[in-house]
Amino acid sequence: MSNWASHAPASTADTATSAEAELGNLPTWRLEDLYPSRETMQFKEDMGKALNQAQAFEKRWKGKLADAAARTGDDGLGAALEEFEQLEDLLGKIGSFAGLTYFSDTSDPANGKFFGDVQAKLTEISAHLLFFALELNRIEDHLVDAAIAKDSKAAHYAPWLLDLRKDKPFQLDDRLEQLFLEKSMTSAAAFNRLFDETMAELRFEVDGQQLPLERTLNMLQEPQEPVRRKAAEALSKTFKENLRVFTLITNTLAKDKEISDRWRGFEDIADSRHLANRVEREVVDALAAAVREAYPRLSHRYYAMKAKWLGMEQMNFWDRNAPLPETPNALIPWEQARETVLSAYDRFAPEMADIARRFFDEQWIDAPARPGKAPGAFAHPTVPSAHPYVLVNYLGKPRDVMTLAHELGHGVHQVLAGSQGALMCQTPLTLAETASVFGEMLTFRALLDKTADKRERKAMLAQKVEDMINTVVRQIAFYEFERKVHTARKEGELTAEQIGELWLSVQTDSLGPSIRISEGYENWWTYIPHFIHSPFYVYAYAFGDCLVNSLYAVYQNAEDGFQQKYFELLKAGGTKHHSELLKPFGLDATDPSFWSKGLSMIEGLIDELEALDRA
Repeated sequence: MSNWASHAPASTADTATSAEAELGNLPTWRLEDLYPSRETMQFKEDMGKALNQAQAFEKRWKGKLADAAARTGDDGLGAALEEFEQLEDLLGKIGSFAGLTYFSDTSDPANGKFFGDVQAKLTEISAHLLFFALELNRIEDHLVDAAIAKDSKAAHYAPWLLDLRKDKPFQLDDRLEQLFLEKSMTSAAAFNRLFDETMAELRFEVDGQQLPLERTLNMLQEPQEPVRRKAAEALSKTFKENLRVFTLITNTLAKDKEISDRWRGFEDIADSRHLANRVEREVVDALAAAVREAYPRLSHRYYAMKAKWLGMEQMNFWDRNAPLPETPNALIPWEQARETVLSAYDRFAPEMADIARRFFDEQWIDAPARPGKAPGAFAHPTVPSAHPYVLVNYLGKPRDVMTLAHELGHGVHQVLAGSQGALMCQTPLTLAETASVFGEMLTFRALLDKTADKRERKAMLAQKVEDMINTVVRQIAFYEFERKVHTARKEGELTAEQIGELWLSVQTDSLGPSIRISEGYENWWTYIPHFIHSPFYVYAYAFGDCLVNSLYAVYQNAEDGFQQKYFELLKAGGTKHHSELLKPFGLDATDPSFWSKGLSMIEGLIDELEALDRA
């Protein structure tokens, strides 16, 4: 960390231009690898081909899958599955191109129209394919098992077929499923788009400058308290001004989910997410309980230490991610971030670094933070016939380097799992965070091992602890907030004030007495995209962090062969349950003590910080 480029403390008057110059040449992604443009004949022909093939598929196979299960060859179930998978890959490619184009600049009306039109067309096409999974689940299990036994093509898809059975109790009849699919365009999908476009248009005034969300949030990591306070006040002000639309979106989506869950017969408000994640409710409940029980040992304890380091009795909520005085005050150029992550990956396994390097060399990354671009970061797998893409909003902070390591971990995972094909490459969310959090840990440990200076080591450890608290404690608090909102919504529409009270209740519990929560913070639930796009997604982060903490402990004590087992886990995609994937490492997420082991690593880092402070 000591060789970071020198950079004066940022002020609100600094221009984006000078900072961008310091960061170096930030890459933008090559969406041409999917399609040259939305206007090309290739894209238009694929749209037409997808519809024609879906209609032909429906005509050929609908009502005939039970008979196909008794046959092999071109008329057998395996042939139908192959054809279905090819269609899924084509549709995924089209949808990925439209989505990534839109997220490149959500403020561009042309992008919004393109994305909306493509979504509508894909919904129309998918309606012709909807019968397939529903009809498969109406075939007697023993007939499908027999097809798997005698048809080599069907046997290839056995994990997908067996996994599909878990959805059987929650399926509706074909007409209702088609209605749910088609109405999604004017319900959940529409309100998701409204959220994205509203958020992209928001501006936050700081010292006369109109800043987008990402740059304003980034100011909460500035060393000067007045800068952080002004950013927090600007965020609170704009959130409050737009409270009405965010309250409407939240109420509508919660009610939409409640209707769907009721029709499908889910007992608990999060059961549909647990099913999608292929994880048992009891496992998630145990995780949430373990984290809540650890609040005093983790976040409460750490924030009390940090308040003392910052010379405060109590920190304001905008000080939570403030850098310590020991933190090097520098912008990290893009090239340095690239080498930091790749060298850490290479140290673990050259194969891992080779895959990650392709994201840089072949322009699979979009890095600049620009107006209209989707905030935050993600890795989009697209489809196995193409390659993943990574979006970050790189501003040169140490946390941005860790975000890059995180998203590249996803990218490596997606490349390796791609060999499973379009139907089986998707990893359940509970394990989807494994490679990303592991990549962060590799990068952190590599940097820590090279840091001899006590003050820098303290700053690095503190930042890692904060990131882990944000990943584990904060995400479980988010999960508890969602549970409260969705439970309360069953009794009627919620006002913004009621949602704010629920938000403050979980934040107060999780942050502890060393964080002062003042006026304005009650509306900060508004900007969290996971609540909108993926209800109850957030516990997957805590699941992944605790899992990786345990996995990394195994790695530290392992003899040769860990890397090979790790790559086998990533390559499995969605073909195996988490219990089967973790067994080679001697780990079991159903064991109540499993979560305590993961949390103890965070506690250990806090112990190390305390010891450094005393030394």
